[in-house]
Amino acid sequence: MWLTDEQIERFHHDGFLALPGLFSSEDAALLRAQLPALYAERRPENWREKDREAVRTAFALHRRNRVFGRLVCHPRLLEPAMQLCGSKVYLQQIKVNAKAAFAGDVWQWHQDFATHHAEDGVPEPTALNLHVFLDDVNDFNGPLMFIPGSHRHGLLGAAHDTATTSYPLWTIDQARLTRLVEEGGIVTVTGPAGTGLIFGDLIVHGSNGNMSPWPRTIFSAIANPVNNAQVTFKRPDYIHERVFTPVECLPDDCLSCG
Repeated sequence: MWLTDEQIERFHHDGFLALPGLFSSEDAALLRAQLPALYAERRPENWREKDREAVRTAFALHRRNRVFGRLVCHPRLLEPAMQLCGSKVYLQQIKVNAKAAFAGDVWQWHQDFATHHAEDGVPEPTALNLHVFLDDVNDFNGPLMFIPGSHRHGLLGAAHDTATTSYPLWTIDQARLTRLVEEGGIVTVTGPAGTGLIFGDLIVHGSNGNMSPWPRTIFSAIANPVNNAQVTFKRPDYIHERVFTPVECLPDDCLSCG
């Protein structure tokens, strides 16, 4: 699946691009059905919410489950990534970010590259976050929020927040955020299960906690050009992959195969 010139222009202008209907509701249901067994595993790949049992992030799903192993090779994800990167890509990180109903905590305002650069030594901010909504995402269950155009400011100063949530994150201070919002505003990306979303390593984004009765689960594959691989190895390989060979596309119907 290749992006149109208009979609590419919108991505570069805003820093993110929504792709309604990228996958079917049946595809999303198949992927969602894999999660209860994966969440139940007591292993370090499953990060749970602070002081709660609910899973916040489940890493390395492609290693743990055959269906997710196919999803990471899906052409509807990889072809747009290669088109935007202008090169082959490897998988830098695979996860599901979950916001359980009434329990999902915030993700503070941040740029992904702040973590990728500081923690993993990724040289340039050229990685792409490829999302698939596995639940319907609405205004109330913790949709992603973006500051359009904030990627054009480059890497912003960040502090390492190890206290707010269970997951440590390099976050942006309130004064700088206020200036960015005055310039670009804030938008949310919502849509039914199966919606796709692509955003770059420098776009400022975050999400509120989920106070609603509806879960919000999003699959994420971070694709990075093969010539931009990490050079330091502080984090375990299930958080930041160390296989730098290019990913090859499977057939478009791979999720329903065997």
